[in-house]
Amino acid sequence: MTQQMMTTLAQRLKTVQTQITDSAKACQRNPADILLLAVSKTQTIEAVKTVAEAGQVRFGENYLQDALPKIHSLSDAGFNLEWHYIGPIQSNKTRAIAENFQWVHSVDRLKIAQRLNKQRPLHLPPLKICIQVNIGNEPQKAGVSAEELNALATAINPLPQLELHGLMAIPPASSNTQQQHAAFAALRQLFENLPQTGTLDTLSMGMSHDLDVAIAEGATMVRVGTAIFGTRN
Repeated sequence: MTQQMMTTLAQRLKTVQTQITDSAKACQRNPADILLLAVSKTQTIEAVKTVAEAGQVRFGENYLQDALPKIHSLSDAGFNLEWHYIGPIQSNKTRAIAENFQWVHSVDRLKIAQRLNKQRPLHLPPLKICIQVNIGNEPQKAGVSAEELNALATAINPLPQLELHGLMAIPPASSNTQQQHAAFAALRQLFENLPQTGTLDTLSMGMSHDLDVAIAEGATMVRVGTAIFGTRN
């Protein structure tokens, strides 16, 4: 990776951090309450390393086979990073996810939660999870329906190797700010109505194109890929 590319990545990261701060202040929120998850799916180890060297700690991955070399390589290089699995979960991938990630944002059925719980190594802290909600009831998207959410949360709460932290959603694609607000507000409402536990603290919503709206509606973690790494190949 050229020096120019490394500089560009660091500058883009700083621009996103500034955008989060400005968005938070604009709606009277504390910028420290909003965490940035850099979505590094399909990016090279070198690109992730550059962004980590610029101070980013949390990285989100969608594809297990793409993520594991980055996790192991950067850990071996001495980086203490926090890895979040944010993609659809197949049953045959749960063991590797449970063993290698600190967070999973995309739990949407009890069977997957039970497998992650059973396969989470006992020497590691409980796996922090978010339930993915299909907020727009889109048939092509993963996620539990709003109607089934509380039952799933109630079933997950007793699992000892999991810690339910909140909700994640990918709202229907829209350039209409009003529609964006409505989708994020709906997710926040569902979050506020969850069966209460001491660990509920995370609304994972908002990406490069709509993070301002998500922050205004209460996001505590925004998932940003393109605005940091550029357009994916």
